[in-house]
Amino acid sequence: MSNTISKDVFKFFKKLEKNNNRDWFNENKPEFKALEKDLKAFYNTVLEGLNTHDEIDKLKIFRIYRDVRFSKNKLPYKTHFGGSFHRTKPRLRGGYYIHLEPNNKSFIATGFWEPAPADLLRIRKEIEMDDEEIREIIENKAFKTVWGNIVGDEVKTAPKGFSKDHKAIDLIKKKQHIFTKKYTDAEVLGSKFIDDVNTSFKTIRPYFDYMSDVLTTDLNGVSLI
Repeated sequence: MSNTISKDVFKFFKKLEKNNNRDWFNENKPEFKALEKDLKAFYNTVLEGLNTHDEIDKLKIFRIYRDVRFSKNKLPYKTHFGGSFHRTKPRLRGGYYIHLEPNNKSFIATGFWEPAPADLLRIRKEIEMDDEEIREIIENKAFKTVWGNIVGDEVKTAPKGFSKDHKAIDLIKKKQHIFTKKYTDAEVLGSKFIDDVNTSFKTIRPYFDYMSDVLTTDLNGVSLI
């Protein structure tokens, strides 16, 4: 297991950024595979930390190969490394993500990237009925210091069936519920990074507890699982 990230990771991605082609990558593939092995060990150490205060049923490491079929960008390789952690469903909802990229573009994220239509409607209905509890969570000082405000796509005015004049329309119109925290290269490569990631993820828990409760019950609070 690994608690730190080698500076060689960012050095490799910077070189790949300038040489994003199959010939260069194949020539340097042994170096990438060695770095990938270390990165996977790091992500598994994060997984161990998460499982001390949460229940994760799956770690997904994303491949470096880009899917260029439907993209205007035809460069074959990603110049970052990413991995996501899935909470044990259906009882627990939400997930965690770590994105490692040089030039101070690294970040961690958590929340709901692509909620299923039924889940998004359930969230909106809950907030329409009562937005006090969720606001208390996301406006908490300790929470906000780590995660700031919710980000993500939203509809322009109001979703179908909801009033644009509702007092909680700022939350109701969200299509995604995402929180992110950015890191500099120096922070990522530092010895305290893994502890900060774990502590930050732990801070999201009240939000996840709320969302898990909402998404496993109907509007009358009756369990759906």
